[in-house]
Amino acid sequence: MATRRNFIKTLSMGVGGLGLWGLAKRDAQARLAAKLEEVAATPAEKVARDESFWFHVQQAFNTDRSIINLNNGGVHPAPRIVVEAAQRYMEFANGAPVYNSWQFLRPRKELIRRKIARNFGCSPEEIALTRNVTESMQIALLGLELKPGDEVLTTTHDYPSMKNALYQREKREGIKVKTFSFPYPPQSLDQLTELFARHITSKTKLILVCHITNLTGQIFPIRDICRLAKQRGIPVVIDGAHAFGHFVFEQKDLECEIYGANLHKWMMAPIGTGFLYVKKERIKDIWPLFPASDPQGDDIRKFEAVGTQPEYLKLAIGEALEFHQAIGPKRKEERLRYLRNYWAQALEELPRVRVLTSYNPAQSCGIGTFTVDGLDMQKLRDKLLEDYKIFTITVRIPAPEKGQQDIVGMRVTPSIYTPLKDLDLFIDAVTKYIRNGFPS
Repeated sequence: MATRRNFIKTLSMGVGGLGLWGLAKRDAQARLAAKLEEVAATPAEKVARDESFWFHVQQAFNTDRSIINLNNGGVHPAPRIVVEAAQRYMEFANGAPVYNSWQFLRPRKELIRRKIARNFGCSPEEIALTRNVTESMQIALLGLELKPGDEVLTTTHDYPSMKNALYQREKREGIKVKTFSFPYPPQSLDQLTELFARHITSKTKLILVCHITNLTGQIFPIRDICRLAKQRGIPVVIDGAHAFGHFVFEQKDLECEIYGANLHKWMMAPIGTGFLYVKKERIKDIWPLFPASDPQGDDIRKFEAVGTQPEYLKLAIGEALEFHQAIGPKRKEERLRYLRNYWAQALEELPRVRVLTSYNPAQSCGIGTFTVDGLDMQKLRDKLLEDYKIFTITVRIPAPEKGQQDIVGMRVTPSIYTPLKDLDLFIDAVTKYIRNGFPS
């Protein structure tokens, strides 16, 4: 692939003879470039287990090794190439902002729009550059026309920021928000589609669904849900916060019309970047969150009228996309899944441990959540940080059925810069607390 060759050439040559990541990283660059060539024809599943390859990938990140970050699903650190690009663009913009930023950097966003569209598999005229997935989703959820009494259907696992937009409309406009839970993990993807079909009524006018949930990492059958809704004339808004850059897919695989995504999670772009995809014919149906000159027009840029913005962050998205393609989307997906399986299968051997995430590759990837019956999971989180400097989060997962209690689980999200020895330390620490309890 040309993108991979260009990226490898950049790694090898550097900039101005100093190396793209600085003189001290020149050898690491050359080794990563060599490794990328070495694994070019190797199956992704095999590369996922090649610790030598991933050691060199790990050197692409300037992460704080005095803490073990197992919450990369929150906000992901960007690789050096992205950080340095953002700094470079920012310094240029700051030299004369009204001229450099507005006259030079802002027009270059169109290339970034094209690159995102190429990765997502759509037209550039269907991609709006946003600050995060929350903004993307608020545009759609607040901008689509609904009348009092109309129902919006979603799950209890969907993200609070998105549901809050719907609850505000419920209070202000008289729409109805209808939620349902589901087993985790479900028996099959068909079970999730059937639950949506069961809860749709004649009043359902909009569906909100996560591509992959932030609670247990459950992947939803988006294409089947979109087909189901289309048969009934119901638009579907998809929250892809954790999906883009995490596992391999394109718009055609989903058959979706409205999709929001973060770029500062698994795509590893600068913090404060995201996008909104809207199928061209749908753009006119959505009012922009910030009033634009032609709010009912079909120009996707109407969703970007938010005033002065840090254009340099958006331009650095380009480096993140190059890095993603160079490492290899499928290799990255398989590595993330391998890391999840590595810690989850080890912990599942312990008494009272329940892994709440499916091992089925169609239902999950790098996000995993577990709970330990009878153990205070929040205390476990605190002790891991206090005693081992391992940072994780706990999540409260809605009960799968009425009458049951919510479950507090620990969500674990290592990433491609995470060495196995960090996961070994995590496994050993959790094992100790499960067997011996917490010291008084």
